[in-house]
Amino acid sequence: MRVVLDTNVWLDWLVFEDPAVIPLKSARQNDSIEIIIDTACRDELVRVLAYPKFKLDGQTQAGIVRQVDRLSRQPRKLDYSPEHLLPFCADPDDVKFQSLAHASHADWLITKDNALLTTRRKSKRLEVSYLVATPAKWAQLHADRSAPPC
Repeated sequence: MRVVLDTNVWLDWLVFEDPAVIPLKSARQNDSIEIIIDTACRDELVRVLAYPKFKLDGQTQAGIVRQVDRLSRQPRKLDYSPEHLLPFCADPDDVKFQSLAHASHADWLITKDNALLTTRRKSKRLEVSYLVATPAKWAQLHADRSAPPC
């Protein structure tokens, strides 16, 4: 199962240790998910890690980026669709996550961003290759799918 994580989910995983991402961590540790990232999404994460409000020194930031590189895969060649073929996203800065999810044939775009979450309904109409969910919703749906049938 391929997933794309937005910057906030990466922060929750690697900076804030949010319990909501524990199922994602477990799935990655068990190799049941493959996390996909590209240069644009990685660059945004690097930029956000440097925000003064996080109070992360350069060494800590570099360590987090190394973890991201270890946990994710960056495909060499992706065929990005024109933005007008993707569901409309109110925040132009978030389109990069949609583009990556679509181009990498991801199964899931996992986000806490409202602009991306509202694209769920539009994604069904446009038949994009990925589903959009929060970490908690993904965990719930993932657990439901992996549960043995009654």
